[in-house]
Amino acid sequence: MLPPSAEVEESFSPSVARRCVEKSELADIYEKVVAGDRLSREDGLRLFQSNDLLAIGFLANLVRERFHGEKTYWVYNQHINYSNICINGCRFCAYSRQQGEEGGFLLTVDQVATKVKERLHEPITEIHVVGGCHPDLPFSYYLDLVREIKKMRPESVIKAFTAVEVAHLAHNERLSVSEVLQALKEAGVQVLPGGGAEVFSNRVRQLLCPEKLNSDGWLQVAKEAHLIGMRSNATLLYGHLETAAERVDHMLALREAQDETGGFITFIPLAFQTANTGLSGVQPRTGFTDLKTIAVSRLLLDNFAHIKAYWIMLGAKMAQIALHFGADDLDGTVMEERIGHMAGAQSAEALTPDELQGLIRAAGRQPVERDTFFNPVAETGRA
Repeated sequence: MLPPSAEVEESFSPSVARRCVEKSELADIYEKVVAGDRLSREDGLRLFQSNDLLAIGFLANLVRERFHGEKTYWVYNQHINYSNICINGCRFCAYSRQQGEEGGFLLTVDQVATKVKERLHEPITEIHVVGGCHPDLPFSYYLDLVREIKKMRPESVIKAFTAVEVAHLAHNERLSVSEVLQALKEAGVQVLPGGGAEVFSNRVRQLLCPEKLNSDGWLQVAKEAHLIGMRSNATLLYGHLETAAERVDHMLALREAQDETGGFITFIPLAFQTANTGLSGVQPRTGFTDLKTIAVSRLLLDNFAHIKAYWIMLGAKMAQIALHFGADDLDGTVMEERIGHMAGAQSAEALTPDELQGLIRAAGRQPVERDTFFNPVAETGRA
């Protein structure tokens, strides 16, 4: 028999949850969170080792609401993947192809312009552009691409080219990273996406992406971008061969870099998709792992204002739950996404503004349309 409704309400109230956490194995971490003290590496490891998911989520939600209350952000954006031809051959990637391989593609600047032109009637505030490390595309292609988008969408922020792509261009063109970043900035790039970070662990990178820019190189590109006034995001690809300790160390390396430059906007835990990769035999990650990773990132990354639940990788339903486990951002409309879907993501390739806001409201949060820098564009209350 179910208890009376008042007892049900009391059993799930915040005060009861708080008392449970105070008496749990995480009580000392709770005291740190309440006091606003920075968590240690040991704290991060304990959080990943704990199976008290609701307690971890409660702690992360305290921090999330301290930052943002009930606000949850989304952006009206358009993704453009200009090419999947890449020299790196990462084992976890279902997207990339070698030059000449079946399924490889490269869009011309005119073809990218057509994609932008097709949506000029929509109030898009961000254009997100990424591709692969193409072996012989000239630097002029990238600059022309950005200039063309900027000409067509002068009011939109261009978020383009990961740290890995930037380092690749510097190597190919025999330029410094700083010179490449400055040229991209002058062409119109304001923000670097967070991709390519994967997991900073040298062990994992040797197994999965030995040809790719290493962790020190990735962090250095991000820092140099910040020093010239560009901003960037940061990611973690989780749910493959990495350990909990390697996730924690990845987050702490980002926290240290953020202490130094303050240039990161958002942290995005990216849920690994196994299909069509060299890791198809890896045990699929669970929703338990998704929520714990998001929550721990909110707790450890105290100097990151925003944690994203990227609905493309998580799926819309899991992203909704994540809004109570530390996440405050769902990304956006996206329009067309290839990287996650070529690896088996089951989510839609686009959501309308109404659909996004409906998801947020259904999760009991307040939708806020933002630009790339989290300046509000439009704010709406609950339905």
